[in-house]
Amino acid sequence: MSTTVAQTRTAEPEASPVPVGRVYRFELVKLVSQWRVRLLMAGCWITPGLFVAAVTQQGTLPSDTLFGRWMHASGWAGPLVILGAAGTWVLPLLTCVVAGDVFAAEDRLGTWRHLLVAVRSPRRLFAGKALASGTVLVLMVVGTAASSTVGGLAAVGSRPLVGVDGHLLAPSDAATGVLLAWLCALAPTLALAGLGLLGSVLLGRSPIGLLVPAVAAMAMQVAQMLPLPVALRLSLPGYAFISWNGLFAAPARTAELLISVAVGLAWAAVATGAAYLLFVRRDFTNGSEDGVERRALTYGVLPLAGLLAVSVGAVALAEPAEGADITQDKVQHSVATVFAHLYRLQTEQLHRPAVTEEQLHVTAACDRGDGHVDPHGPGNDWRCVVTWHLPGVSAPGTAIYQLDVQPNGRLMADGDGPKEVNGYFLVQTPNGDAPNPLWQFDGEIALLSAGPN
Repeated sequence: MSTTVAQTRTAEPEASPVPVGRVYRFELVKLVSQWRVRLLMAGCWITPGLFVAAVTQQGTLPSDTLFGRWMHASGWAGPLVILGAAGTWVLPLLTCVVAGDVFAAEDRLGTWRHLLVAVRSPRRLFAGKALASGTVLVLMVVGTAASSTVGGLAAVGSRPLVGVDGHLLAPSDAATGVLLAWLCALAPTLALAGLGLLGSVLLGRSPIGLLVPAVAAMAMQVAQMLPLPVALRLSLPGYAFISWNGLFAAPARTAELLISVAVGLAWAAVATGAAYLLFVRRDFTNGSEDGVERRALTYGVLPLAGLLAVSVGAVALAEPAEGADITQDKVQHSVATVFAHLYRLQTEQLHRPAVTEEQLHVTAACDRGDGHVDPHGPGNDWRCVVTWHLPGVSAPGTAIYQLDVQPNGRLMADGDGPKEVNGYFLVQTPNGDAPNPLWQFDGEIALLSAGPN
């Protein structure tokens, strides 16, 4: 009798693992059922639109942020302002809550054995959790983009947008740029999510694992404020939160953007792969945390450090930068280009005869520290004298600007006279006072270009 029972048990087919699709649906439902995730999801789909609509009704605008000074002029400026803030603070925090806790929560609740018995495959369980967290993050990013866009268009309307080099983008071009900018922001977001998965698997119930994406994002933000080599700057996964600015130049500067997106996706793949290898090799029968330092070095630090080294070498070989990334010629070219575009905008405001950039022949002479500092590199001591010519006028016009040039290539110019050109924030138009586009303006310097462009 016992022999018959043993043979029957042996003949029973072994239970097959649960399909990844079912694991994914289960993990997705479990994730969105958490009150904090629901609250964040609702905030992403509602708050940005309300914020943009409220700001556009104010008399003062966030002029210290890129496109902030144009929120009254175009509804397409609002989602770009939100994107700049989201890349700095919002998206890293979202990845902490979603990806940084998706594995650690099971450690705190002690439910790993139940999940493994139900799923019967650590690989499929990891895939389901990773896909569920990625889906929630993508929905949050999409909601933030859609909400801010609807808020801007509802409050201001679909009007032409002033680009980073001062030229006007038609509403259709602005819409395309906004869509592409938010799509590119998914790459660094997924990179932070990969780091969150790695920290969640590696550190288990420790709260430090939850903070890995936020700490990484803060470190990359600090690094972007330092005068780093161009190859190293572009090899950090968070640079795509900045490089989307090039979409709003004429012609569009896509080299930095494509490199930064590729780097972000590579970081996402490597970090997620490291988390996967660590998870499938984990001994779930032992609840101790022995060897966490060795695992952190083997599966966390070394792969990412190797990826960073490879990225720096690849960028340096593909796009060699000659000399300093921020040079006097580049600053002068950027200031002259922006001034020429915005001068035409001011001419239109004042109902003066139309002119072209070729007729204006704008030039800029820039130095640092009143000529006592070498004119290259970032700093807030740049000073530019802009000169232009009007048709039929023998004497050239001049205007002075004080510049703050940041290490990532962004410059902010503050008008220093004459008053009728750039010395006051309003100009008197036939229709009343209007914001003076030449009073303050932003510009972008192409770090990879060896020339002045």
